[in-house]
Amino acid sequence: MKKAHDDVGFFLAQKAMTQTTKAEKLAQMLAPAVAACGVQLWGVEFFPQGRRSVLRVYIDSPEGVTVDMCGVVSHQVSGVLDVEDPIAGEYVLEVSSPGWDRPLYTQEQYRRYVGSQVHLRLCVPVQGRRRYTGLLQSVDETGKLRLLVDGNEVELALSQIDKGHVVAD
Repeated sequence: MKKAHDDVGFFLAQKAMTQTTKAEKLAQMLAPAVAACGVQLWGVEFFPQGRRSVLRVYIDSPEGVTVDMCGVVSHQVSGVLDVEDPIAGEYVLEVSSPGWDRPLYTQEQYRRYVGSQVHLRLCVPVQGRRRYTGLLQSVDETGKLRLLVDGNEVELALSQIDKGHVVAD
């Protein structure tokens, strides 16, 4: 028998997947423009919010990210967005460093932070929980990660994660 929360979980997963897909498409479109500025595209978040959506672009560099770098990338990205016009309606473009509590988007980014505390929000509950904070122990080639939470090991797939970020020390 299907329970009411099963539909809610499906809706949340579909909603997260749709927003992620839009963010992924925008990231693919913007990556060359960001690279042309001499920095790395760390990630893209897109939040459709009625009349005014928010497009957040995170950049990174081995030397760190300055306000001037953000301005240069913002100018470059704005040009691409004006030509391609991938967002219906008005939007606010934000360009920034991922910060100390940086969001994690890719398998490679999760691997880079093995040994760090991370906070994860899942698309749907696993073992009765949607939120996990713990020590990231490993990430394998299939996208499975192991997390030590309150002395217990939890295995999750990257595909189950709606949002993840490093917990700042």
